[in-house]
Order: sequence, then structure tokens, then C-alpha cells
Amino acid sequence: MSPRSFSPLQRGLHWLMAAAILTMLFIGIGMVSTVSHAHLTLLAVHRPLGLAILLLAIVRLVIRLTRGTPPLPSDLPPLMRLGALGSHVLLYALMIALPLIGWAMMSAAGDPILIAGMHIPPLLSPNAALHGILREAHTWLALALLALILMHFAAALFHAWIRRDGVFEAMAGGEGAAPVVKLSQQ
Repeated sequence: MSPRSFSPLQRGLHWLMAAAILTMLFIGIGMVSTVSHAHLTLLAVHRPLGLAILLLAIVRLVIRLTRGTPPLPSDLPPLMRLGALGSHVLLYALMIALPLIGWAMMSAAGDPILIAGMHIPPLLSPNAALHGILREAHTWLALALLALILMHFAAALFHAWIRRDGVFEAMAGGEGAAPVVKLSQQ
């Protein structure tokens, strides 16, 4: 049986990761737009935050697969159901792929990765050509993630303000995904 709303752990991880990912995207934009000493500071935050996002995304995925998610409203059109499923698959794929690509990119550059004084082992041997490909992929996939987050946010507002079907409340901590009776149905 599916839960009526996301668990407090699922909601907490969702909002923590939302803040971390938005922070990460803005740090990334700042990193590529400066060559000042701030670049090194931003990089020093970007790397451990990326690793934290990778670990949290894996934890979230395991929890999602074991606990489940609230059902979507029964009257949700098939195309919207497909959009919800597809966007969540893409969100999880990007939350896992981007940190891995960043790690591989740094490995291919031959740059050691130190986080809290610990040396993180490289994923790849140094390779300048591969570094360039991974850097380009990391940039474009980060932009794709930003676009997907904006669509996710728009869909959340659509469910909260227009459909008023309980989907937003299931993650925001309200009553859950039980459909709300709409004025047109009264």
C-alpha cells in the first residue's frame, strides 16, 4: 500500500537537497564566471557539496524505492502522469550523474581531490581530451538540471494553486495526496 504523504525523512531530504543543489548551481555559475581568488574558494565548497549531493541522492533513491511514494490523483491525465514519472527519473539521474561526472572530470584533469583532508581516489587516469569532454558534459547537464528544477517548481505550483489535488501537500507536509474536492465538482 502506498503512503498518503512522503515521510518526514523524505521531505527533509527533499528540501535539504533542493537548497544544496540550488547552492551548487549558483556556485558553479560563479566558478565559471571568475578567475579571481574567489574561484578557489568556490571550488573548495563545490567539491564536498557535490559529494554530499551524490550520497544524499543515493540515500533518497533507496528510501524512495523501499518506502514508495504517495499515489498521484486518479484523475491526473496520462500525459501528466508520464511527465511526473519522467521528470523524477531525470532528476534522480542528474543528481547522481553530475557529481560523478564532476569527479571523473577532476580525475581526468589529474587534479587531486581533497575533502576535509582526505584524498578521494580518482575515477579515471589523467586524460586531457576526456577532461574537455567531461567538462562540457558537466556544464550542459548542470544547465539541464536547472531547467528541470524550474519545470519541477512550476509543476508543484500548478498542483498547489490550480489543481489543488494534494500533490504539493504530500511533499510540503500537508494532508497528503488525497484529492481535494474541486469547486467544479461540488
